[in-house]
Order: sequence, then C-alpha cells, then structure tokens
Amino acid sequence: MEDSKEIDTPIATTTKLDMDELGLSVDQKLYRGMIGSLLYLTASRPNIVFNVGLCARFQVVIFNLVGYADADYAGFLVDRKSASGMAYFLGSCLVSWATKKQNLVALSTAEAEYVVAASCCAQLLWIK
Repeated sequence: MEDSKEIDTPIATTTKLDMDELGLSVDQKLYRGMIGSLLYLTASRPNIVFNVGLCARFQVVIFNLVGYADADYAGFLVDRKSASGMAYFLGSCLVSWATKKQNLVALSTAEAEYVVAASCCAQLLWIK
C-alpha cells in the first residue's frame, strides 16, 4: 500500500450510474439495510460519502406525484377576488387538497389560472 496512488474518493466523480431495469430482482430490504449501515459510517469516514450517496439514489422508489389546479375568475362578488382549488395525488391516492381565495385581484382568467398554477407547483415541490 505504500506505493499506491492516493485519491480522495474510491470512485471517480465523473462515473455515470444508470438503473438496470432489465436486470435480476434483488432483495431491496437487504440492500437498504446495507446502505443504511454505510450511511452510519459516513460520520467517521468522509471519504465514502460520495459513493454511499450515489448508491442510495438508486434505492429510492419513484412515486408518481401529480397536482391538479383550477381557478374561477372573480368568483367573490364583494372584492372580485378569484378562488383557487388544488388536489395532489400520490399514485391514485389523494394526499392533500386545498381551496382558498387568492390574495390579489386578477385582471383576467389567464392571470387567475397562472396564480393557482404557481401556487400548485410550489406546494408540489414542498410535498416532494
């Protein structure tokens, strides 16, 4: 080992990993347990943080998170503010929903829809 070349991480940072969707099925519980043990070791072994993080990315189950939004234009007759409605689904399960009066007076239907779309995207990022 005295003649070996020293590097910061055991894997090159330019290595590209990809999911092996056609590969053999593995015991996910076993691999998640091993990665969890390695994550514990990263507290005292900072040289393996990059490698463990790279492997942990592929242990995450990808969920289909979808948000739907709609607005009415000037629905409140007193102050002419629009109402926003949003629903968030994880797969086929409703995980969150909201209805509220918008904070501004929209000048068009497009503006009211734009406001609710921006709010829906912000909420989706927070949920994610």
